[in-house]
Amino acid sequence: MLARVGAGPRRRWAWAARAALSGTCGPWPSPRRPGEDGAFRVTPARSSSASERTEKLDMSKFPVENIRNFGIIAHVDHGKSTLADRLLELTGTIAKTDHNKQVLDKLQVERERGITVKAQTASLFYNYGGKLYLLNLIDTPGHVDFNYEVSRSLSACQGVLLVVDANEGIQAQTVANFFLAFEAQLSIIPVINKIDLKNADPERVEKQIEKMFDIPGGECIKISAKLGTNTEKVLQAVIERIAPPKVSRKSPLKALVFDSNFDQYRGVIANVALFDGVVSKGDKIVSAHTQKTYEVNEVGILSPDEKLTQKLYAGQVGYLIAGMKDVTEAQIGDTLYLHKQPVEPLPGFKSAKPMVFAGMYPIDQSEYNNLKSAIEKLTLNDSSVTVHRDSSLALGAGWRLGFLGLLHMEVFNQRLEQEYNASVILTTPTVPYKAILSSAKLIKEYREKEITIINPSQFPDKSKVTEYLEPIILGTIITPNEYTGKIMTLCLNRRAVQKNMVFIDQNRVMLKYLFPLNEIVVDFYDSLKSLSSGYASFDYEDAGYQTADLVKMDILLNGNPVEELVTIVHKEKAYPIGKAICERLKDTIPRQLFEIAIQAAIGSKIIARETVKPYRKNVLAKCYGGDITRKMKLLKRQAEGKKRMRKVGNIEVPKDAFIKVLKRQPDK
Repeated sequence: MLARVGAGPRRRWAWAARAALSGTCGPWPSPRRPGEDGAFRVTPARSSSASERTEKLDMSKFPVENIRNFGIIAHVDHGKSTLADRLLELTGTIAKTDHNKQVLDKLQVERERGITVKAQTASLFYNYGGKLYLLNLIDTPGHVDFNYEVSRSLSACQGVLLVVDANEGIQAQTVANFFLAFEAQLSIIPVINKIDLKNADPERVEKQIEKMFDIPGGECIKISAKLGTNTEKVLQAVIERIAPPKVSRKSPLKALVFDSNFDQYRGVIANVALFDGVVSKGDKIVSAHTQKTYEVNEVGILSPDEKLTQKLYAGQVGYLIAGMKDVTEAQIGDTLYLHKQPVEPLPGFKSAKPMVFAGMYPIDQSEYNNLKSAIEKLTLNDSSVTVHRDSSLALGAGWRLGFLGLLHMEVFNQRLEQEYNASVILTTPTVPYKAILSSAKLIKEYREKEITIINPSQFPDKSKVTEYLEPIILGTIITPNEYTGKIMTLCLNRRAVQKNMVFIDQNRVMLKYLFPLNEIVVDFYDSLKSLSSGYASFDYEDAGYQTADLVKMDILLNGNPVEELVTIVHKEKAYPIGKAICERLKDTIPRQLFEIAIQAAIGSKIIARETVKPYRKNVLAKCYGGDITRKMKLLKRQAEGKKRMRKVGNIEVPKDAFIKVLKRQPDK
């Protein structure tokens, strides 16, 4: 037994020598295993190559007229991902099991929160009328903060399924997504979902769709995605009502990168929609954005997992790996074309406009480079985030990131923690203000008259500015009638101006308001949901800037300003905000041997104050009665000592105190 074990390496060496002499070098023979009859047989060696394991699909058998590219759009929680699961099961793309829930929601944050935050692609094969069709489905997010994902995804589609909940009816994001598809001139198929619910009223929703979108009620498909009722009709409608893509396979390659992500081992994986031509492994392609040339290593489709194909043809949607190792090389909206066959670049995407800015700093400065790498990789996958270098005296080097909304900010932070194991300090969110300068010196310094302020510490003084501007948004609120009064009061308290009021049906009303962005950015959505028992929905779009009476509020500790706690507020709201920050600081700053005065100031005017009392020795402990003047003398001497200490004493605010004050409060 011992002799056989020891012989193992010698046998391997002898085999390698024989292989070298004979010129053949196949895989190491597999160990012999006893069969049922006890005889030893050699089992064939497995190939480690992915391409040998996976049979490559031939995509040439799908002519352009048999291709349909469509997306699913809807309000949050109206059943987009559930419908996508049923369509995947129906076409045999995934096996039918009870565990198929949110199959396309691959991120941990999506599964935890039960929402879609990344648009996901899946290619389905479906037999209809004796023909095999290729259906490219894109499941999109429903929340307003991920609207950029929806608009990008629609660029690869010729039609959409507009899903509406049979119980809740048309919501704010349903309206916004409809107009996105309408402006892109896509075919729209209305689908009324959740008809199995007890309170479902599909007829009422049908009338709402007809009134709001001018789509005949007869075109609506009534389904239950959960039970699979009528989902077959959805696929038939996709084939009958959505036109095939208008492309040419004989023209040179023209591919649009509509999404991308980073793989640690393979580099950048680009999701592409082919508008013209063909691409295959080994082709030399050029990026219109960077003008760099790459060799295609792998092409395939997502079904919903990656499947290798021999080639990708015009009209198809798939993925492409071309050895892009740097995250800055794969810009979303870029056009790819064959080397020495340049084409007119596609228009790409309008860059996302950040609505909320927040400072992001590593908890420990030694983690700066790791966090920088994590942010670069994550912004490749989420191109709507803008990144600017920033630094702070208290928190060190970091970044000021721009997000499309508060949920977007929270999800980005959660993804950093879960996918890259990065812990960060995220400061309180602010919005981008503008100032029109009056000082010729400042205009020369900034090289423009109108400047944008994303960091409150850079807010110019009133004496150097003609006027300040704050961002405004046009908000759409859809609510049951009984909550209208409460919601109107909430909007007025947020300095909103009513623009429109439309009754969708007997029970529901649509309100349109102009809001200052900084009034809704932190807790407006939560307040709206609690006032309306969760029934109201909210959506907003950018509406430019308006003149505002803004002031810069400093926080002083014993008369010294703290740069990190500077905030820009409307003059009307300065007192309550200043008081709240002072109270929070009082609870977090540790007591000293001298008194600490925490003040909120606008210019030289103090508007709020809190005091952290000093630790005090009981100097009267040794007096057992006696003359009062003796006690007064001791107390006076102690007070003078404290006064001297306060002059020389330096208050260092601990980092955790900054975190508690700067972070959004959970009760907000």
